[in-house]
Amino acid sequence: MGQPPKQERTASQSLKAVLGVRDLVFSGEIAPGERLSEVNISERLGISRTPVRAALARLEQEGILDAIPSGGYSVRAFTVADVADAIELRGVLEGTAARLAAERGVAPARLAQLRAIVAELDPIVAVPVDQLDFIKYEDLNAQFHQLLAELSGSRIIQRQIEHATQLPFAGPSAFLNAQTDIPAFRASLVIGQAHHRALVHAIEMREGSRAEALGREHARLARQNLDFVMKDSSLIERVPGLKLVST
Repeated sequence: MGQPPKQERTASQSLKAVLGVRDLVFSGEIAPGERLSEVNISERLGISRTPVRAALARLEQEGILDAIPSGGYSVRAFTVADVADAIELRGVLEGTAARLAAERGVAPARLAQLRAIVAELDPIVAVPVDQLDFIKYEDLNAQFHQLLAELSGSRIIQRQIEHATQLPFAGPSAFLNAQTDIPAFRASLVIGQAHHRALVHAIEMREGSRAEALGREHARLARQNLDFVMKDSSLIERVPGLKLVST
């Protein structure tokens, strides 16, 4: 077999660089405030400096790294307030997306897609938390939130939601890894599923204000989970990126 085209190899190296640097940062291997060396990262990931340089620039745009005035990048440090603000921003944006979907109307086939995702989530959420299929839940939950953004009919809103959820602790399933053996999180999953169902109904009934309020309230569940997780260092270890947050 021949070598893959140069364009494919370049794309593969670029993706490997982004994922590799993210993993180094989110795992805590590179501490907040520490300067990132292109040479060192290139050697650790086994790829050339060009895709590493591009990856560092991309992660700076995502808000994970800070550009150093003299050149280069350092790992950004976050406060709990920063995380709370990121979650709040996602709620505002998703609430707006839900309102626009309700006000502008959604095709029955698209609404059926949203309803089908909720139906798939029902039996997953119904089991005891220690038996919950977290991988499937995370996948379906991500599908629901992505489709919700799309149903706004606004590419601008979609892009802003994508940007707001790039921080690992701001996404809709951010604290899922911390929930494996904690019954206290059971209530948030059940309430979250009720929110999903209510959002579909509000959009279907063209109730824009209700849909927007539900979208914001739904994100606040993550805010409550953040408060719970930050009280237990063992839980912080389970959430990607929270090692960047000062307690």
